[in-house]
Amino acid sequence: MELDRSGRVLAALSLVPPLAVAGWLLAGLPLLLLGRFAPLPAVLLGLPAAALLCWAGTRRLGKGIEATPWQAAGVVAVAVASGVFNAVMHSEQLIVRRDPATYAQYTAWIAGHGSLPITVQAQAFGGPDPALAFGSVGFYEAAGAVTPQFMPGPPMLFAIGSWLGVPFAVPPVLGALAVLTVAGVVARLAGARWAVLAAVTFAVSLPILYTSRTTFSEIPSLILLFGGLALTHDALERPGWWRGLPAGLVFGLAVLVRVDGLRDVLPVLAFAGLLIAMRRFGRPQGALGLPMLAGLAAGAGLGMLAAYLLARPYLSYLSSSVRPLLLICAAVLVLMAIGTAAAPVLVRLRPPTWAPAAGAGLVALLMAGLYARPWFQTVTRDPANEDDRRTFTMIEQIQGANGLPLDGTRLYFEDSLHWVAWYVGLPVVVLATIAAALLVRRLLRDGTPFAWLLPLAVIGWTTVTTLLRPEITPDHPWAARRLVPIVIPGLILLAAYALRELPKRRWVAAVAVLLVLVPPAVTSIGTAFTPVERGEAVAVEAMCAKIPPQASVLIVERVTGDRFTQLVRGMCGRPAAQVERVADSDIAPEPEVRRLIARVRAAGRVPVVLGAEAGQVSPYGPATQVMALVTRQDERSLVDPPNGTWGLGIEVWMAVTR
Repeated sequence: MELDRSGRVLAALSLVPPLAVAGWLLAGLPLLLLGRFAPLPAVLLGLPAAALLCWAGTRRLGKGIEATPWQAAGVVAVAVASGVFNAVMHSEQLIVRRDPATYAQYTAWIAGHGSLPITVQAQAFGGPDPALAFGSVGFYEAAGAVTPQFMPGPPMLFAIGSWLGVPFAVPPVLGALAVLTVAGVVARLAGARWAVLAAVTFAVSLPILYTSRTTFSEIPSLILLFGGLALTHDALERPGWWRGLPAGLVFGLAVLVRVDGLRDVLPVLAFAGLLIAMRRFGRPQGALGLPMLAGLAAGAGLGMLAAYLLARPYLSYLSSSVRPLLLICAAVLVLMAIGTAAAPVLVRLRPPTWAPAAGAGLVALLMAGLYARPWFQTVTRDPANEDDRRTFTMIEQIQGANGLPLDGTRLYFEDSLHWVAWYVGLPVVVLATIAAALLVRRLLRDGTPFAWLLPLAVIGWTTVTTLLRPEITPDHPWAARRLVPIVIPGLILLAAYALRELPKRRWVAAVAVLLVLVPPAVTSIGTAFTPVERGEAVAVEAMCAKIPPQASVLIVERVTGDRFTQLVRGMCGRPAAQVERVADSDIAPEPEVRRLIARVRAAGRVPVVLGAEAGQVSPYGPATQVMALVTRQDERSLVDPPNGTWGLGIEVWMAVTR
């Protein structure tokens, strides 16, 4: 009885994070679309929605986990320790240099204003002017307003911290919830015996530490995707037509968090089609198919609706990758309909006797090919647009800092499986490969274990597509975020399944712990105890206090404009714009700045000029330094795992022209 109770507690606890996140997002999106995303309505709608989904998803759980009280308590302890540690070591990325600060500014705006798009207050500058640019890095200017670059799901979650006065607390909490969710899936599919080890290995992996300390989208995405796997497993264990709906919904809402979620849930679409086909033969699991498909369509549909209404410039920017994904979804639906209609014929087909061994061999060959990729391929890209040229320049700068030959066309994608080995260790990669080969062999041989079909499809599909084309600036730890939603937890899950197949002896368990846990811990030790970008909150608050209340802020230098335009607008509460620069110049021409100063003064506002150096603002008034930040930033390593941090200094100078 105690074993059964502990298993139920662990099963329920691991489902609460994805269901609660899904409920909050379902309630928050309509409010944001209506311009009413504020604490009171969000709580009045979000908490009941989260509670309702948690109740529906955790009631009548089957006997899916057999766990001792110590195993369940161990998982919870790891999750709590992860959350506390990352909260202590949290980052303060507010100055827009990379995506976390973009999410932080997105969050600050909707937490304070409750609506999108972002208003630019052009009248504070005397009206629109060709020399004024209201957009900046991460924020698109369109139709007289500014639109944030990313999907609204993560900022709606991070806004909770802003409302509670602890803006940096939500990412560590989400990281702790991710530990619970991943451990719950491991306990279901590999056994609770290995859940604690998997939880610790996951929690100490550098990419997980990295994305649990600041405002990234990968951890919320992971919670939804692995939560969907857990819900699907429980639904298959104890079928009931309604149980497919929350599983599909949680999977679909991953699109509201990241557009890449559309790729990640493609196997779920095919799996729902398989369940629908199974219904024709009276299989009880078949009843889950249509509700799962409906939930998936609803969640993904809300995500795409949000992208169209709230992030249309971002959606247009990604159109070259989103359109093929939509076409693939359409093709899967067509194949699903054909397969369901032809099910009576297809069910009589049997794979050839050599198929199981061939499938297992193909898995091993694929992983070996990915690992050997650096020896026969060098991935490059010639700059074709402005973003490519920026990446080219950045890569050359990083190569110079790392003492490497300068070649901005290098993308280093051929090293992607080596990245994984850095962060989880080669033993985990090998164990995961063995487990995947065994599972493919068994599924092709007799269709068992059926509960592994969807997890293996999701992990395999996303891992291979991610490793082939990570599509990210390849410096680390930055590029490691690509591995967070599926690749790292998926390989840890598979490695745990491989350990389950080993003899149950103490020495085997001891060796397994050393092989699985030590490599990721060794990689993480160089950065785990060094928080980055600390002091930004205090520096930003001090800078905002020095800008006059009736100021209209003109930013005359490129880097300062990229970093501070939305920050001044959103966190300081002052209208802000960049002054357009001539080609190949980082500084706005003085005659244009003086003309705009006159327009601001005529509008009854106080003209304020910001730049990175005193000499950039002194022509317009006495120069005052309003920020002199000295802190640490992430290392930018290209060919080795990161093992430290770099220094970072940021200065902002202001001139008030009265």
